[in-house]
Amino acid sequence: MFIISNMRSIWRTLDRDTVAGIVTVCLAIGMIGVSYGATAVGAGFPIWLPILLGYAVLAAGSEFLFIGIIAAGGSPVTAVLAGLLVNARHLPYGLSAPDVVGSGWRRWLGVHLMNDESVALALAQSDARRRTAAYWAAGLGVMLVWPGGAAIGALIGTVISDTAALGLDAIFPTVLLTLVLPSLRDRLTLAAAGTGAVVALIATSFLPAGAPILLALFGILVAVRERPGPVTTSGGR
Repeated sequence: MFIISNMRSIWRTLDRDTVAGIVTVCLAIGMIGVSYGATAVGAGFPIWLPILLGYAVLAAGSEFLFIGIIAAGGSPVTAVLAGLLVNARHLPYGLSAPDVVGSGWRRWLGVHLMNDESVALALAQSDARRRTAAYWAAGLGVMLVWPGGAAIGALIGTVISDTAALGLDAIFPTVLLTLVLPSLRDRLTLAAAGTGAVVALIATSFLPAGAPILLALFGILVAVRERPGPVTTSGGR
């Protein structure tokens, strides 16, 4: 009942362009969810697993990474650590938008709805009321379409054994690549990503699945080392 009444208030607060943007984002996430569910079941996981993870974790990147590492023969511990590492980005998200998640018992649901899309759409709004409305609309939308897409994909995976033949396994990497490419225009970001990729490729030959991804974080040290410090000026004293 709370969710229904809250959604009515949300739609009255947001303008048409914001609503259209949220709907578009949810459709895209639903398609990625189909890829996720089909890939998981095609790799041999039970049909309920991607759906359960979709509701419990609600984070596409970490879930894909978890499934991929396990499917490649990696240990569950490594898979969990890699997923937690990817989701560590939620820490600055919480610091950048602490007022949108609600208070009391609602805060537990509000924190669970925190993802890239809900935070980005919230921060793009002009005032606190609209930020809160955009956050909850996007968050609740993702909570519906992500596991829902995973369920559809999982059903497809039970019918079609080779999901790669339909290109379903390529949807998520393609979306990620599209999102990452603009960031690579920055020289330091490109250096960090390139270093991390090289480290991961080298480590793949002698480390178990999942560990090379963790080692790829050494690429961040390149960006930190090369980033210029603050410019200081000498005073007249």
